[in-house]
Amino acid sequence: MSEAAAAGRPVMGIGACLAGKAVRYNGQTKSPNDHVRGLAEAFELRSFCPEMGIGMGVPRAPIHLVGIPGKVRALDVETHSRDYTDQLAGYAGTVLELAPELCGYILVKGSPSCGYDRVKRFADNGYGIASDLQGVFAAALAKADPLLPLEDDGRLNDPGLRESFVTRAYAYHDWKQVCSSGLSAHTLIGFYSRYKYLVMAHHVPGYQKLGRLVADAGKQPLQPLAAEFIGEFMASLTQRATLRSHTNVLFHLAGYLKRTVPAAERQRLKDLIEQYRLGHIPLVVPLTMLKHHFANNPNAYIEGQVFMSPYPDELKLRNLI
Repeated sequence: MSEAAAAGRPVMGIGACLAGKAVRYNGQTKSPNDHVRGLAEAFELRSFCPEMGIGMGVPRAPIHLVGIPGKVRALDVETHSRDYTDQLAGYAGTVLELAPELCGYILVKGSPSCGYDRVKRFADNGYGIASDLQGVFAAALAKADPLLPLEDDGRLNDPGLRESFVTRAYAYHDWKQVCSSGLSAHTLIGFYSRYKYLVMAHHVPGYQKLGRLVADAGKQPLQPLAAEFIGEFMASLTQRATLRSHTNVLFHLAGYLKRTVPAAERQRLKDLIEQYRLGHIPLVVPLTMLKHHFANNPNAYIEGQVFMSPYPDELKLRNLI
């Protein structure tokens, strides 16, 4: 385990060109946007370049994706005589071996190796056909670790996608920490107990299914149960939370204040939640009020809920959703 992981700081993979390294085919780098740079404050970034990783060197002949769906190859642009498909796909396994602690990966928009989606596809004659693919390395990485959160630098411009990506990355990091400390029925139940309201905000059917799975902890073999649990858990968090779903959770949390906060203060909180539901204010406003009330009226269960702070507040991701 790396020093970063041992210290508890999540480790995020990133395309080496986005990390400032001159590894593109023409010997240049790619300037990351402000959002990618901002994530460096919350993660230990580990950079990789699959094309360099398989020995293509700099400068090098550019590649593109050629063929029909299901039979696409990564070929050199000029002659189509050099096929790098299998090597690029194989490098995904190398990355996961080098950095098993990865909790997410920032891919490179449009790259035939590292593109998350809508990568251009070409015909044998070199003419563009469509933009409907993942990069070869990106697709192999998703297959090798289906739980690993993936986004590219372009998609991270979307506040909702950015917040979802960071949420999932921190959750996956947390899961890996729990597993490395020794997974048991007790720790599995404890893990889900902390994440219940976060999952509810993203996907109520997943919340309900996970509850049923956890109810079997200690009754069913642990490893297959845990595998099913974490698969459903990460899939649930992939669903984008909405104003309505967040509002539902906010009202659930406010219910814990019923006996400790005066009616007038509860009404002001209710009004803030309603303003959020209507889209007039961001999530951070009613959430800050909730945190204020729970600071004055401590509740151990709510204090442990990841929903309250799923990642460092300094990222300010809830200021925009």
